[in-house]
Amino acid sequence: MAHNEYISYLHTRTFTGLKKLLRLDMSDCNLFSIPDRIFIEQTALKELLCFQNNFRRIPGAIRGMENVTHIYLERNKIEAVAYNSLLGLGSLRYLNLQENRINVIHDNAFQDLVWLENFYLNDNLLSDLPRLAFKGLSRLKMLNLGGNQLTNVSKTWFSDLVELEVLYLDRNQLLNIEEGAFENLTSLITLHLNSNNLTTLPFSVFQPIYFLGHLYLFKNPWECDCSLDWLKQWMENYKLVRDIPCASPSSVAGLDLGQVVLPTVNGTCIDPTELNLTTVSSEIVPTTENRFNSLISKLLQQELREEMGNGTESLRNGTLLDLEEGQLSAGVGGPRTQAIQSLLCFTVTWFFFGLFHLSDTNFCLYCT
Repeated sequence: MAHNEYISYLHTRTFTGLKKLLRLDMSDCNLFSIPDRIFIEQTALKELLCFQNNFRRIPGAIRGMENVTHIYLERNKIEAVAYNSLLGLGSLRYLNLQENRINVIHDNAFQDLVWLENFYLNDNLLSDLPRLAFKGLSRLKMLNLGGNQLTNVSKTWFSDLVELEVLYLDRNQLLNIEEGAFENLTSLITLHLNSNNLTTLPFSVFQPIYFLGHLYLFKNPWECDCSLDWLKQWMENYKLVRDIPCASPSSVAGLDLGQVVLPTVNGTCIDPTELNLTTVSSEIVPTTENRFNSLISKLLQQELREEMGNGTESLRNGTLLDLEEGQLSAGVGGPRTQAIQSLLCFTVTWFFFGLFHLSDTNFCLYCT
């Protein structure tokens, strides 16, 4: 029956006589609804595939199907999960509701799914969940809540999920994770928190999770300061986390958390912003002074070499020595000396003008 766009309606007695039917595939048709009693004789049915149709609600026909283990309802147009939508599905192991338009889940909607192991709720429109949304699902192994509009992770949602191994919370709009949200997830191996709006992650949120094997945190605007020092050490010690790009402060933006240096002074961690401001303020003046002193030193050394060279040449020729000595004793040098002196005067004047912010009006008067 699958992949038939002309099937838009099914009669109540469509499957009459098929009492040993184990698998029914009605996927990729054009169904908007199915009669509530259409599976009344299919008590042996194990797998029901109804994905990629036009259902706006979970078909009431699946209620009370005690032996069904797998239900595929992804890529429909389902908008809500009512409290009675999934009643009587005591053997269900696999439920796929991804890529629908679900924005509301009623209290106790999953109360009968006590054997459920894999649950896909990703890529819907959920902005919140009931306080005890997954109460009683103690055998759940994988829960996918990715691709929704969640902004907060409540500490009550996962309290009964003691056997959960994989949790997807990626591609939401998470800003906060409540302390104790993962407290009872003692079997958790993989946690996806990537592609959210998280800026920090308190150590108290993860402290109870001892056996976490993979933690995905990329594509979040992380603020790489001392509050993430514990995470940096965890990265270095256990190699379980990587790819944590920093968005702030600006001094470390673009770096990975593993590349950020968070030094301690007297046992206190110093944030990158504070460290950089201190470093810059202490280096500005010495740098300017060093450059100025270096320039003066080079100019003086060059003048001295020139004078010594001129004196030696005069001594060899035996003609200009007396004239040079007279000029030097009178404070008058040759053209090269005068040029160097003028350059020295110009440099010193420029330095002090820049240092004390004097006006440029009388700039040339200082070297005349």
